Amino acid sequence: MTADKYSAVWVSHSSMADFLRCPRLYYLRNVYKDPLTGHKITRMEPPLALGQVVHDVVESLSTLPAEDRLKISLIKKFDAEWEKVTGKKGGFADHAQEEEYKNRGREMLMRVMENPGPITQKAIKIKEELPYYWLSEDENIILCGKIDWLEYLPETDSVHIIDFKTGKREEKEDSLQLPVYQLLVTNTQSKRLSKASYWYLLTSDAPKEVSLPSLEESQERVMAVAKRMKLARQISHFKCADGGCRYCTPLEEVVKGKGELVGTSSYNQDIYII
Repeated sequence: MTADKYSAVWVSHSSMADFLRCPRLYYLRNVYKDPLTGHKITRMEPPLALGQVVHDVVESLSTLPAEDRLKISLIKKFDAEWEKVTGKKGGFADHAQEEEYKNRGREMLMRVMENPGPITQKAIKIKEELPYYWLSEDENIILCGKIDWLEYLPETDSVHIIDFKTGKREEKEDSLQLPVYQLLVTNTQSKRLSKASYWYLLTSDAPKEVSLPSLEESQERVMAVAKRMKLARQISHFKCADGGCRYCTPLEEVVKGKGELVGTSSYNQDIYII
C-alpha cells in the first residue's frame, strides 16, 4: 500500500497525553468537529493561556541571531502577546486572576533575561512549521510535533532538546514527551541528538537535564500507544473510564452548547470557555 499522509493517523505528544488521560478527551479534542463550523474544539484556561504566551515569546527568539535575542525586553514582547489572551480570551474569571497569571509570566521571562544560558547560544530551527515523519508506514501512522528549542553544541556537532515548562509541577518520569521529541529530532533533522532538558521557568535558573532512553525503547513505547489510538479510531471506541471525568466533562459541556466561543486558534480550532 502506498503511503498516504491524508489517510494516516497522526499522533503527537499532546494527543497521546489526551488519550492516556481519557479516551473521550482525546476524541473531543482530536477527532470531533463542530458540525456548524467544521472545526475541532478546545477549551481555554488561564494556565494554558499563560503557557501559550510565554512559549510564543521565548520560541520566537530562535529565529534571531544569538547576539540580538535579548536586545528587546522580553517583558515588552510578552505584554504585546498577552493581548491575544486578555480577558475572556484567556479564560480568566476576573481582572485580579488575569493579573496574577500575567505577573507570573513576567517573572518567568525576567528569569530568562537574567539567566539566559542557552538562549544566547547557537540554535537550530527546524524549517517545517509542524515537523513530522512516518512512525510506521505499515501501520499508516505519522508522528508530529513542535520542539521548543534545539540548542546547537558545536564542540560535539550535536543538538540539545530544551522543553520550556511554565507550570508548577515537574514532568513525570514516564512521560512520553521526550521519547516523542527524541524520535522527531532524530528523524527530521541531520544533527545527532546528545542531550535533553526541561527548563522549569517558574523555579529554575537553568535547564534540568534528564536522561534519554534508547531510540529502540522510545520507538517501542510511542508505537504501543499510537497503535492503541489507531484501533480506537477504527472501532470508534472513545469511552471515559469514569463515565465523565474532569478532563472530558468540560468539552462535553461545549458540545451540548454550554460553552462560550471566544476565538479560533492558528490551527483552526474553535476556542471555548466554560
